[in-house]
Amino acid sequence: MSINHGFDTIFEPDLIREIMQFGEFKSFSEGELIMDYGKYIRFMPLIVQGTIKVLKKDDQGKELLLYYLSANESCSMAYSCCMEAKKSEVKAIAEDDTQIIAVPHVKLDEWLCKYPSWKNYIMRSFNERFMELLRSIENIAFHKLDDRLLHYLKEKQKHTESAVIKASHNQIADELATSRVVVSRLLKQLENDGKIILYRNELKIIKPL
Repeated sequence: MSINHGFDTIFEPDLIREIMQFGEFKSFSEGELIMDYGKYIRFMPLIVQGTIKVLKKDDQGKELLLYYLSANESCSMAYSCCMEAKKSEVKAIAEDDTQIIAVPHVKLDEWLCKYPSWKNYIMRSFNERFMELLRSIENIAFHKLDDRLLHYLKEKQKHTESAVIKASHNQIADELATSRVVVSRLLKQLENDGKIILYRNELKIIKPL
């Protein structure tokens, strides 16, 4: 496997060579765990292909979807855990078949001083993840659940580039921190409005949400 053209436009040629030299290509199947709560993280993932969802658990054990990561992106929380040698407070799962380059933690600080493009990439990643977290907080605090559900479905569609959303009602409810009954009712309303078709453990978007 080779690094995709997206990273070629982000990093200097010398950095690309080092990524190829020291990074390790890893593949994950849909639904496979990439990072878990309470585990030390020894690498920072650069996503070559696929989508990763990042979740956070609250004090009651409920999980909330924080954001998605797609090709050419990375997880700033993984970077932070690597640099500070601390355990992960989030969980990352492959949303579909995913390939990453695992950058070893020993290279993260070295490249920060050595390559301007790496420094810019890391700073931009932190800013993008911060803005996504703010949007998540805003959705929970100020938006009704039906609006949050529409946002959730549109984000899924955008990152997977597919009108078919593979997720059970239970999974959607867990990621929105609500009940399955409420999610099922809202999804049924969308189906009655002719915007989606419900199947077992998946749905298809047939009209713009």
